[in-house]
Amino acid sequence: MFFKEFEIRWSDLDANRHLANSAYINFMSHTRMAYLGQLGFNQKSMAQYSIGPVVFYEHMYYFKEVFPGKPVKVSLNFKGMSEDGMFFEFQHDFYDSNGKNFARCEMMGAWMDLKERKLTALPQVFLDAFAKMEKAKEFKTLTKADTRKHVQIPKNL
Repeated sequence: MFFKEFEIRWSDLDANRHLANSAYINFMSHTRMAYLGQLGFNQKSMAQYSIGPVVFYEHMYYFKEVFPGKPVKVSLNFKGMSEDGMFFEFQHDFYDSNGKNFARCEMMGAWMDLKERKLTALPQVFLDAFAKMEKAKEFKTLTKADTRKHVQIPKNL
């Protein structure tokens, strides 16, 4: 499992002086992009293929408050992907300096063709990179139906 460590900065706090929702989101996206960067997904390679990631949802579950003073770790767990690589699903867990899990997030996203401005399958070079990722034991092959499991899509969309 991949981990990224973060120091909680003053700007990461909310009015209650604990880690703000926006900080959780920022820590997760930084963790994802750091891991994907190791697989060859970087600004240059994504620009070459004119693709970029989009987030469909991020469902956060908070178990305990966390405060500044000690670093936190964020994990990345690869939970699913469609056969063509268009859709992906990750789980992030947040751990305090004692290794206690204080939050979890389930997120799903897709890849967008930045010229056409529509969802797209991944080029083979990126599919090969994802094939190297360690998969969660509950990994599943995603379908379009999985992307809509949490909401009723209005008929006019």
